[in-house]
Amino acid sequence: MAFASSAQAGITIPAGDWTVDIGGNVNAFYSKNDQSVDVKIAGVKQAYRDPQDTNTIGAGLLPAQFGVGAKSRQNDLDISVQFSFFTGTSSGADRSALTGNELNIRQAYLTFGDASWGTIKMGRDLGIFASDAILNDMTLLGVGNGNPGDSSTLGRIGSGYIYADWKGQIAYTSPNWNGFQFTGGVVEGWTNGATGATPANKVGFEAKASYDWTGDVAGRVWTSVLSQKHEGDTRAAGVAGVNNFDSYTSRGWDLGAKVAVSSFGLVGYYYDGRGLDSQASGVVSNQVVTTTGGLQFLGAQKTDDKGGYIQGTWTIPTGTKLGLSWGQNKSESDIQSATNANNYKVDNETWIVGVYHPLTKSLNLVAEYADQEITGTSKNVGAAKDKIEINNQKISVGAILFF
Repeated sequence: MAFASSAQAGITIPAGDWTVDIGGNVNAFYSKNDQSVDVKIAGVKQAYRDPQDTNTIGAGLLPAQFGVGAKSRQNDLDISVQFSFFTGTSSGADRSALTGNELNIRQAYLTFGDASWGTIKMGRDLGIFASDAILNDMTLLGVGNGNPGDSSTLGRIGSGYIYADWKGQIAYTSPNWNGFQFTGGVVEGWTNGATGATPANKVGFEAKASYDWTGDVAGRVWTSVLSQKHEGDTRAAGVAGVNNFDSYTSRGWDLGAKVAVSSFGLVGYYYDGRGLDSQASGVVSNQVVTTTGGLQFLGAQKTDDKGGYIQGTWTIPTGTKLGLSWGQNKSESDIQSATNANNYKVDNETWIVGVYHPLTKSLNLVAEYADQEITGTSKNVGAAKDKIEINNQKISVGAILFF
């Protein structure tokens, strides 16, 4: 995330043959979320009286981070290593001084290569598919959707793009050929409930290509793809923990572009795929009023998924960036197996207005307003339809300090 903001200012230390880089951020936001919920079970309106109106203080989409990296040139190879530690700035879901702020090591990788033939990366880092979508999201410096908690908020995850997440991987990145570059890799297979009791013996494949240009109208275009096979749970019905679903392959592609003209910036992004999203997790019961979509493969759903976002920004003479964005995820599943027959449709849409002011070159003050609409329906075969509608209106203010 080092290039998430121009406010980034790392600390560089020469150490013999090595150069050590130290950097990171600390951020905290106050968020007030007002929620309304309308639930119908089998077509009958429910007397639901538990909306999640919340007041929270904690980290935004970027958790607080401390990163240490080192690089060197040895035997005609550029080599490097990176460790990054992430944590929240909240006191936890139960608001206790004894909980919260769990430490999460999201980056631990090595690289080696040369400008003439490319770079190989091995270890855990941000995923390849949909990575440009999150890195160009203006709410990366703020909150977006979701409440500050033990780790981070959601930004536009689930309401504009699928989360790239942090994955064990072996990836190759080509040299930069006059702005064109590509990356391809094998990533550690995901479970997240999608493989039941079956060992996670299937790896995933991800790749992307991009082209950058400079000038009075500067920008980038990119596309990425993903594929991973999931083995079905073949145990007999009634066995403890059985998930009862068939084998399937998650796959997806995306296309994005950004341009900058003077003080104006524009980002457009679209994705399409199957078996990617978990939007259906908040639909079935009137006891569940939130939907954490955009997390890959969670919930073992053979979903049809698509979405994207449009974002415009304007930097005024004071250096303050004003931003407006709209995004949406659509997810539909149709499960037909011997023991499970259900179908879901979920639409997760959000408008976000943001103000990002660089108080210093390292410190940004942030204010955001987000209006999120989640509509979901669920219908068992031969049964009446269930429907849930959730509206979240959130105001967030805070600061993020890079070092």
